[in-house]
Amino acid sequence: MKRISIFMLMLISGFLTKAQDATEIIRQMDLKMQGNSSRSDMTMKIIRPSWTREVGIKGWTLGTDYSLILITAPARDKGAAFLKRNEEMWNWQPTIDRSIKLPPSMMMQSWMGSDFTNDDLVKQSSIVKDYSHQIVGDTIIGDYDCYKIEMIPKEDAPVVWGKILTYVSKEEYLQMLVKFFDEDDYLVNTMVMSEIRNMGGRTIPTRMEVIPAENPDQMTVIIYKDIEFDIGLDENFFSIQNMKRVK
Repeated sequence: MKRISIFMLMLISGFLTKAQDATEIIRQMDLKMQGNSSRSDMTMKIIRPSWTREVGIKGWTLGTDYSLILITAPARDKGAAFLKRNEEMWNWQPTIDRSIKLPPSMMMQSWMGSDFTNDDLVKQSSIVKDYSHQIVGDTIIGDYDCYKIEMIPKEDAPVVWGKILTYVSKEEYLQMLVKFFDEDDYLVNTMVMSEIRNMGGRTIPTRMEVIPAENPDQMTVIIYKDIEFDIGLDENFFSIQNMKRVK
C-alpha cells in the first residue's frame, strides 16, 4: 500500500508540474507581447473576396486591464477611439461628439467590420487567469519547435470560447498559431502569426492573420509597424476624457 501511495503521489505531482509549466508558458507568452505597458502603431487589413479595407490604429496598454485604441485612418473614421477599463468598454465617436459604454448585447458584434468582435478587445488578455492549461503535444511551425497547449475555460469564467489550442515556440515563447473552438468543439477562428523580427527590443511576431472557419476566403490581418514596451503609463491615461483627446 505504501508503494502504491508513493506511486500515486508521483503521478499527481507530475501532472501538477506539467499543468503549472503550461500555465507559466502561457504567462511568459502573454507578457512578451504585453509588457507592463506598451504603445503600438498598426495597420489592420480587412480582406474580403471582392474588396479590401485598411484601418490605421494606434494603441496603448497598461497590464491586462487597461487599453486605449485610436483610429488614425481612413479619414471618415479618424479620431474614433475605444477604451477598455477592466471588463468594461467605451467608444468615442467624434463625428457625433458622443461617447457610449458598449452594452453586453453589442459585445459579439464585429469590431470595425473586421473578423474581431468587441468582446475580443475586452477578453483578449484573460488567457492566463480564465483558463486552465495543459501541454498536449509538440509540433514544428516554420523553423520553430513549439508546444501545443490546450486551454479550457475555468468554471464560471466570463469567456466565449469552449476551448483554445495555442502553439508556442519553446525557446522564445512566441505565439505562432491559435485555434478557437465553440462550446460544441467546432472550430470558429484560426489565428496565424508570422514575420518574426526584433521590434521594441523584443523578438515578436509582427503579422497576425485571423481566418474564420466558415469563411476561409476572408481574413483580417494586423501588421505591427512600431511598438514600445514599458513606457511608464498610469491608470489616469486610460480615462474617458483622454479617450476624446488622445492623438
